Amino acid sequence: MDTYGLGSIVVSIAGRDKGKLLVIIGIVDEAFVLVADGDLRKVEKPKKKKLKHIKATGKCDTELGDKLRKGIVVTNAEIKKILKLHEKEN
Repeated sequence: MDTYGLGSIVVSIAGRDKGKLLVIIGIVDEAFVLVADGDLRKVEKPKKKKLKHIKATGKCDTELGDKLRKGIVVTNAEIKKILKLHEKEN
């Protein structure tokens, strides 16, 4: 599994969103990814984040990752649900 692949759940370690759980919904290049939380950072306007400013949790939602790879629209509610489930596990 790719640590910073589509659908990976990460934690922000820098910036205003420090400590917040996010989901990778896009890959810009080798240094940047697009993240969203479904609440403040919506799918329609994701945050461009440097890889060095996020930390992998080791968790990945494969269903969400497959949707993103296929170009299927992902909703903010789906992302919120995934992050809420992850918080309950920890």
